[in-house]
Amino acid sequence: MRRTLPFAALGLIACAFFALRAPGQANQAASPQKLPGARPVVEAIDYPSLQAAIDAVPAEGGVVRLPPGKFEIAEPLVISRGDVLLAGSGPATHIVNTNTAGESALVIRHPDFNADKPDRKLNLWRIQVADLQITGNEKSGHGIEAHGINEIFIHGVTVSRHGTHGILLDYCYEDPRVSDSLITYNKQSGLEIVGCHDIVVCGNHFEENLDALRCLDAYNLCMSGNNIDDHLRHGVVIENTYGSVVSGNMIEECQDTGIILDRDCYGITISANVIAHEMKCGIDLRDAHGCAVTGNSFPLVHHRAVVIGKESGRIPVVGNAFSDSYIGTAQTKRPQLNDPAGGLVIEGSNVTAVANTFSGLATKAVEKAEGAEDIVVELNIDVDNGPKKAP
Repeated sequence: MRRTLPFAALGLIACAFFALRAPGQANQAASPQKLPGARPVVEAIDYPSLQAAIDAVPAEGGVVRLPPGKFEIAEPLVISRGDVLLAGSGPATHIVNTNTAGESALVIRHPDFNADKPDRKLNLWRIQVADLQITGNEKSGHGIEAHGINEIFIHGVTVSRHGTHGILLDYCYEDPRVSDSLITYNKQSGLEIVGCHDIVVCGNHFEENLDALRCLDAYNLCMSGNNIDDHLRHGVVIENTYGSVVSGNMIEECQDTGIILDRDCYGITISANVIAHEMKCGIDLRDAHGCAVTGNSFPLVHHRAVVIGKESGRIPVVGNAFSDSYIGTAQTKRPQLNDPAGGLVIEGSNVTAVANTFSGLATKAVEKAEGAEDIVVELNIDVDNGPKKAP
């Protein structure tokens, strides 16, 4: 009996303790409170349409998660508030624009946006589109059309077969980024950038658009690590833009020109790219000053690998390889008569061409136009260049 008294006493103390606890404490232990400030994710599968799911995002922003599936739309989906992530389930989330009146698949802009009177005070901030597929048709508009969105981020997106641009970034001024996306078969530019600043375009695939990328009236483009293949006109077109770098890209088989700089470009570096098998020209500096062309390879660029136009000047061309398909032991992969390679053409002034290798070309290594002044051509390798006759 003496051994059981302490246990009985402990039981009475425990009952008293639980009786004195504040009401609801036991329930709190079983059902903890939600994280303060958290907003629920909008699951599009629970809504009657994709637009209804997007509209369910609160004014403060949030996440719309799209399930796998094929979703046909006949009018644009519209995101009109900031701090939004529209996220799919990879390519299994497939948005198909069936519109044939030139309307886009996804439009991102402030609800009061007016194209005729753009107002930066109406810019939205921080919108991401990720991990989905958007396709159109020959009569549809753009795939993704964004106006006045600061810090827009598009990644992991497939944008294909639209009647105009794959992606249009219109005065998305602060820090636009497009990365790790597949942008193909669009009737105009794969990516059209207008009036943007501090731009990153990295690790994308562009194929068989009219042009891969056009960057107009912009600042500080950083374009690296992209694969650009089989374009129906040009690869990269940069106009009225300064302080930029185009580096480490593969640009192949454009029907016209690989890279164009035009309309008062300056302070741009084009470096460490492979620019291969372009039909008319590799790099065309039409109106560019203080721009460097360094460390690029130009295998089998037809006619002219690099042109420095008469409106361009103060250009160093250093450490590049201009070549045919020579692989050693007097062998070439592709005969020159069927696949000629071109060299450097200088029409502008104040140009330095130093430490380049020119080999196996169907043209002269360097051609200087009449009127080109202050040209330095030194320390280059010039071997086996000039027209070849059929045996």
